[in-house]
Amino acid sequence: MKYPTSNSKITDLASGFDDQLFTNKSSNFWSKYISSGTSLWVDTGDISIAKSIWCDEFSALTTNNSLINNEVQKGTYDELLTHLSGQIKGLNNTEKIKEIAFCINAIHGLRLVKCFNRKVSLELHTDLAHDIDGIYHWGIRLHSICPDKFIIKIPFTASGLIGARRLFRDGVAVNLTLGFSVRQNAFAAVVAKAKYCNVFLGRIGAYFKNNNISDGLDIGEKVVAETQHCMRTINKNYCSNTKLIAASIRSAPQLLNMIGTDTYTIPTKIIQDAINQHIQPKKSLINSIAGPQLPAEISSNLNFKHLWQVKDYEKQTILHLGNKLPNTSTELEDFANANGCHDIFIQLNEEEQKTLKDDGKIPIHRKWATKLYNNEVGIDTLLNAAGLYAFMADQKKLDDRIGMLI
Repeated sequence: MKYPTSNSKITDLASGFDDQLFTNKSSNFWSKYISSGTSLWVDTGDISIAKSIWCDEFSALTTNNSLINNEVQKGTYDELLTHLSGQIKGLNNTEKIKEIAFCINAIHGLRLVKCFNRKVSLELHTDLAHDIDGIYHWGIRLHSICPDKFIIKIPFTASGLIGARRLFRDGVAVNLTLGFSVRQNAFAAVVAKAKYCNVFLGRIGAYFKNNNISDGLDIGEKVVAETQHCMRTINKNYCSNTKLIAASIRSAPQLLNMIGTDTYTIPTKIIQDAINQHIQPKKSLINSIAGPQLPAEISSNLNFKHLWQVKDYEKQTILHLGNKLPNTSTELEDFANANGCHDIFIQLNEEEQKTLKDDGKIPIHRKWATKLYNNEVGIDTLLNAAGLYAFMADQKKLDDRIGMLI
């Protein structure tokens, strides 16, 4: 297929920046984390900040729509945006904006590769979250620009699961993002065959704290621990090879509570805080069966257990879909609903969507308490949808800046 902007053109534009391979020494501080089996990814799109904390122990970088938008809003790419606008022909304005946004994402990813010679996880445009064909088409295209280094980040949706599975069949490494529970990540591993899945542990803790349910301590870590156990069981028994990412890390001490997790994505501030506070590995909760101990009122509450437990009917649904992948998201959602999984792939009306968007990244519990009690939604599905809406808002800011400049 002929694209408006060729891979070679995108590569040439990336090479126009004065980026040099950044070399640094090995860090004894971070090597202690590596020895536990945990890979360390830097969670940033800011090249200068990444250089300030970089060491050989970091094995990848991860970006997202919000982080790329931050770089675009600085004006770094204004001249390039104008250049691309003049070069791209035959597209309407909406198509041109999406094409330019794709090019900037790829170019920034190539710059990170050139600077650090590591893998980079790059997220697709949020308009594709519910578009299977679009996920596959743009995912293949982005991967082909730097197949040895680019990991394609896709949000957890019904379409995302199917699109990711199709990319897996073509050898594309996928990072299925916006996961908040063991069950969501079991879908990611068995149905999507994703290379990486995620628990956004900081947002889970924030949900409980912000809504005055508890202090939020250890709940995200509990979900990480149980998800890691689940991933290892799945990988052993179902011919998968999905690695867990502990994401949305909010404090340096959290690093100690999850030693042995496959991967951390660590914001640069937390990296610096860990060094300043001498946060060194001393124990492993991942190796214990139960993980962190939660307060009785939390651990016994049925409306919360879906975060760290997978019910038998959910397991059967996941295994069936893994063996017989539907062609459409509607088929996948209908099968899940018919088999009791009513709160995993939810349909929100316009008023509910507005409520969730207005809430921001952390939904307001009281607004959803009835639906949670009736198993119509889950905390994981609310956080997933809220996270996607937040990414969409940042994507719109990025697209709007492109539109303004062209």
